[in-house]
Amino acid sequence: MSLLSIVLLVVVFLLLGLRISQEYERAIVFRLGRYTGTRGPGLYWIIPFIERRVTIDMRTKTVDLEQQETITKDSVTIKVNAVLWFRVLDPAAAIIKVANYNQAVYQLAVTALRNIIGQHQLDEVLRGRQQINASLLQLVDAATEPWGVKIELVEIKDVEIPESMQRAMAREAEAVREKRARIIKAEAELEASIKLTQGAQQMEASPMALELRRMQMISEIGIDNSTTTVVLIPSEFSHAAKGLATMAAAIPSAPAQ
Repeated sequence: MSLLSIVLLVVVFLLLGLRISQEYERAIVFRLGRYTGTRGPGLYWIIPFIERRVTIDMRTKTVDLEQQETITKDSVTIKVNAVLWFRVLDPAAAIIKVANYNQAVYQLAVTALRNIIGQHQLDEVLRGRQQINASLLQLVDAATEPWGVKIELVEIKDVEIPESMQRAMAREAEAVREKRARIIKAEAELEASIKLTQGAQQMEASPMALELRRMQMISEIGIDNSTTTVVLIPSEFSHAAKGLATMAAAIPSAPAQ
């Protein structure tokens, strides 16, 4: 075999082992079935026919968890949708310690979602999503840590409740709004009565203020020409007129000439 042939074989052998990984990729290299290290990003070389690589995407992945029908703590059947964000921190652990880390993370998140929803009542699920999201994130992240996977965020996207429960909640909300309106009206009437009592006491102490108030009411009524003006006569006038009439009736009339 000529020297040129040997050189060509060596060049071909070297070229067969060249590999390229993108900036967001890492290569897990196995030599005869044993893990030897992580390569990349960029250009690297593996021994052809002896070493094998498995490429891992290190970017954050978004997984839409399919709608889950579960029962809350107060025995209400609801349907919940959620979204999961995760990424691989340790590519070697993600390949060696779990068969399919994508499927494993998905199934773990779905199971944890159903379990956490079952520990909360319906009102807590509807109003306390942030707390449920935090609990779900902590639970799933702790379980996936040995796999080299980091759970970045978990968010409940939608909660679907039965139509009968929706009608019951609508009636409850209407009753709450009616109660609030009645309380506000009662408080307004109480405040108005207090103010009227204080005004009456103030006018009682100053008769002149009462007369000024009467004159103000007359001027306000007379602004509109289409209204009938009613003049309020003080009660003292009626008492005086009644006294004069009594005195006139007591005086005997003069005999006719």
